[in-house]
Formats: sequence, structure tokens, C-alpha cells
Amino acid sequence: MQKTVIINTLGCSKNRVDSERLARQISAVGYRVLLDCSLGVSPGVDFMILNTCGFIKDASVESLEVIFAAVEAKKRGAIRKLIVFGCLSQRYGGVMAAEIPEVDAFLGANDLAAVLRMLGEDWNQEMATERLLSTPAHYAYLKISEGCDKNCAYCAIPLIRGPHISTPLEALVVEAEQLVANGVKELLMVAQDTTYYGLDLNGKRMLAPLMERLAQIDGLEWIRLHYAYPAAFPEDVLELMAVHPKICSYMDIPLQHISNKVLTAMRRSIDEAQTRRLVESIRTRVPNICLRTTMMVGHPKECKRAFEQLLRFVGEVRFERLGAFTYSEEEGTYGALHYKDAISEEVKMERYHRLMELQAGISYAFNQSRVGKVERVLIDREEGGRLVGRTQFESPEVDGEVYMNAQEADHLVGAFREVVIKSADVYDLHGEVI
Repeated sequence: MQKTVIINTLGCSKNRVDSERLARQISAVGYRVLLDCSLGVSPGVDFMILNTCGFIKDASVESLEVIFAAVEAKKRGAIRKLIVFGCLSQRYGGVMAAEIPEVDAFLGANDLAAVLRMLGEDWNQEMATERLLSTPAHYAYLKISEGCDKNCAYCAIPLIRGPHISTPLEALVVEAEQLVANGVKELLMVAQDTTYYGLDLNGKRMLAPLMERLAQIDGLEWIRLHYAYPAAFPEDVLELMAVHPKICSYMDIPLQHISNKVLTAMRRSIDEAQTRRLVESIRTRVPNICLRTTMMVGHPKECKRAFEQLLRFVGEVRFERLGAFTYSEEEGTYGALHYKDAISEEVKMERYHRLMELQAGISYAFNQSRVGKVERVLIDREEGGRLVGRTQFESPEVDGEVYMNAQEADHLVGAFREVVIKSADVYDLHGEVI
């Protein structure tokens, strides 16, 4: 009988790519593979594989909860073997192995070949660029590098994923061509730091040449940039973004803060003046760009004055998209060793809500400004009698969506359509297909 493997992924899109590569290898040797499947499975699942996240405390807690739920499923006989890998396992695998003996193996973040060996199979290097997608068939994430050299004071990623290693350009082109041949129309470029791409390969930043090369692939319609580190940003990317129709006028550039005091304590390698100049340059050179950023509140060096400075900055720049998270002390990081996490959770959450309330008004105004306009929409799915999709200004999973009346639902999923925007709220738009 065909054996069944479930692979569940927690955390970021980079983890998702790892799981998809693993899934393709497993399916190629004859297993039935289910991605992101409920733990309430019926008996008969041979392997459950959990790809965990350990970036911040909340993500670690969520991963542990899923591991314990899987352990209970194993005790009920719903699954035969349980394998845990990924970031949390990389950091605390030895401790967890002693505390949770029901798990058959705790493996590291990059140990995909070791996971396969647990199934009695070997990694097929000839298939290294192939993936079994967990996203809808028309879009996929493209991980262009692994690891990070930045060593921001609060971040455990370098401890987990190691130094920055760029994937060779030609290998990425092959992977992208395979994805497009299988129906992908949108590529979302991801990494721990996309703007550092290429420095370790030939001593210069190669993000723009990579994007230009990907844009030459027939059948690929959109290229979207995520996780762009702001320090020493390669501005040739902006030149390309301003003129190339396949490159979305969208950028995810996590700034984290604006106060010099906080940025220095974070070890971000950029100050307020440089940040403002960069944002101004982006806005000037790509006038219609949608900027997404991430901010941290409650850092040990964030006094009331620094937080108010952050609020003013967000109110002035008016990022179209903004997410936030509260500081958490991560074991082994520079921040954990040098700063006392003295700001209470109550104060952190109060600051978080104030920032997000401000951003809600900015997001609402941006969406309202689009009412009456015609925008190109990629249809992601049909839901409850309506079509749901995104424009170039919305990235999947993190941004809002466009809801449309569904008249020809089935064959429109994965297609582009011109849509007139009829109304908008804080996050989502509502329109009609022309």
C-alpha cells in the first residue's frame, strides 16, 4: 500500500519553500504527500513531519503547541512516526529530544536530506530545484539565499540559519522556469535578506540582474520583492522596478524603527537620516510604489520619546502596508546579553495597539483613494460565491484582498482580470470584473 506523509509548516515563507522541496523529493519515491493537513487525521498516516519556527518567543510557543498536539495524535495511533525539523528544532533540538521522547527525530533547519533518510530514502540532487507547491498553483515563493550576516541585536536568525549564502543565479532561473512551466504566474522573492543577494558570489549585489533575468521568462507575469534590508540598499533595483511591467511596484522593506538610539541598540547599520533619504528615493523613483514595512515596539532602549518619534515617522511617511511586533528577548542574541528587557508586556501591547490604530487609518485612506479606479487583479480563489484576488499592491498572506462577484468562478482562478474598485475598507477592496 502507498504510504502517506503529512508535512505541516509553521513560520515564514522561507520555511514553506523548504517543505515544498522536501515534499517533491518524498512524492518522487512513491509516497502520498499531504501539505498543511489538519492534525485530526484518520489512522494510517505513516509519517508526520513538522517544519517549525523559532524566530521569536510567540512563534516558538506555537511550534511547541503543534508538536504536543502531534504527540497526542501519535499516542492515539493516528500517525506512526513523528519527525520535527526547522528553526526551533535547530535551536533547541537536544533539549526537546530529552523532554519529548515521543518524537522520533529532531533535525536541524537545513537537514532536508536527513529527514528523507528517516523515511529510508536518499536525497536526489538532480531534483533539488523541484517543488510540490503548497500555495495555489499560480504563485510561488522563490528563496534566493539562505542565512544572514547582519547580526541585528534582537534576531536569532544568524544563530539558526548561519551566514548568508546566495543561490547561484542560474540555479534560480532553472527553478523559476520549472515553476512557470507548471502554471506559476507570480514569483515572490524571499530570503532572510534579499538585498544582500550576490555579494558572496562575486563581490557585488546582484538583485537587480537577477530580477531582470527572471523577468525574461515567458509566462511569468509578476515578480514581487520581499525582505529587502534597508542598509546599503541597491538602488538599481528601483530603476528596474520603475520601468519593467513584470516587476510589481511593491516592496517589503522592514525598517524596525526610526529613533537613532533604538536603531543603534538594534545594530541595524542605518540611522534616521539614511532611512528618510532611502524612503524618499524609493518614493521619487517609483512614484506609484506600495511600501510594506515592519516595526518593532517595546525594545529595551525604546523610551516614551523614541516611541512617539516612531509614531510621527509613520504618520509622515504613510506606509501603505505596515506590520508590527513586540520585542522579545531571544536567547543567545546580542540584545539578550547586553540589554535588560525591562519594558512590561502591558506597555509593549499598548504601544503596539497605538501604532496599529494609526496604521489602520493610513491603510483605509490608501484603499479609499483607489475607489473608482480600474486595477489588474490576479484571481486567487473562489469563496462563498465570490472571486477573491489581489492587485500588484497586495501580497498573499500578509495584505488585504480584492473581493468580486463571481459569475464565471472556476475557470477564472489563476487568471488576470481588469476590475473596477467599487468600495474599500481598512484592509480589503470590493470590485466588479469588467
